[in-house]
Amino acid sequence: MDPSCSCELCELRELFVQNLDEENMEIICSGKVEKEYRTGEIIVKEGTRIQDFSYLKSGLVKLYRSDPSGREQIITIAKPMDYVSLLSVFSDKKYNYSVSALEDSVTCNLKMEDIRSLIHKDGKLALNLLGKMSRVADTIILESLEIRKKHLRGRVAYLLIYFSETVFYTKEFDLPLTRKEMAEYVGMTTENVIRTLSEFRKDGILKIYGKTIQIANMDSLRSISEFG
Repeated sequence: MDPSCSCELCELRELFVQNLDEENMEIICSGKVEKEYRTGEIIVKEGTRIQDFSYLKSGLVKLYRSDPSGREQIITIAKPMDYVSLLSVFSDKKYNYSVSALEDSVTCNLKMEDIRSLIHKDGKLALNLLGKMSRVADTIILESLEIRKKHLRGRVAYLLIYFSETVFYTKEFDLPLTRKEMAEYVGMTTENVIRTLSEFRKDGILKIYGKTIQIANMDSLRSISEFG
């Protein structure tokens, strides 16, 4: 087997390696292509034909749709070990959303025809994929409902905690979203996001140095997220 397809620390190991024999794994490996993207670069364009089964190997990306006026609506943010093509890949011939890099990112791309062929032959693989798709859909729905039930300050607090505890695992990080993108994600205006961040800074909850956010009082931020 191609040594470049070892899939260490990758969910492809769980999804493919354990479930496929060497012959079928060789099919996956021989068709695997890694692609690099710079911050802001489009990875998937809404309306384009689906040809790859894509997996985020490193970096951070946003999945979003654009309305007729060009305004973006962010669906979710994907981090390493997430599939970036599951939402449309088996339900349509074209992508129903776009994906762009929030930071320098690398995707692992597999041939769609290879994946479809393996699914037809391997029921366990098909069930694993269905489970992953369900978890992605559940996460998007639950996050959306959680954000919608909060007031303005609570939404911003929720997003900051998400980046701190789910994405970067630290209280100090470079915010990967612009203020406009934050507003699109939580359903607010850009002005409201800017004002809320300013209030958090004045209240000593945050320290802000350009794009760098330092959470100075996590307890207060968590309280605002929960009750705000």
